[in-house]
Amino acid sequence: MKLMNVKNVEGLFKVIDSCKGRVELVTGEGDRLNLKSKLSQYVSLTKIFSDATIPEMELVAYEPEDSEKLIAFMTSGDT
Repeated sequence: MKLMNVKNVEGLFKVIDSCKGRVELVTGEGDRLNLKSKLSQYVSLTKIFSDATIPEMELVAYEPEDSEKLIAFMTSGDT
């Protein structure tokens, strides 16, 4: 799933932390970062999200209910 214009990075990570299965960020080079890992979250924040906004990113959630949580977050207006 592609997410665009995420400004509430902290809120997104709270939703990701509440997910039961793996949630991965797919980089432009095809690498997959496990966003359930705090280390990956910190690396992502410092390397990719340096201006506290995310213009576009691709996430892969392996559990259907986790995908629903992420979609609900993106459509809630809290992004």
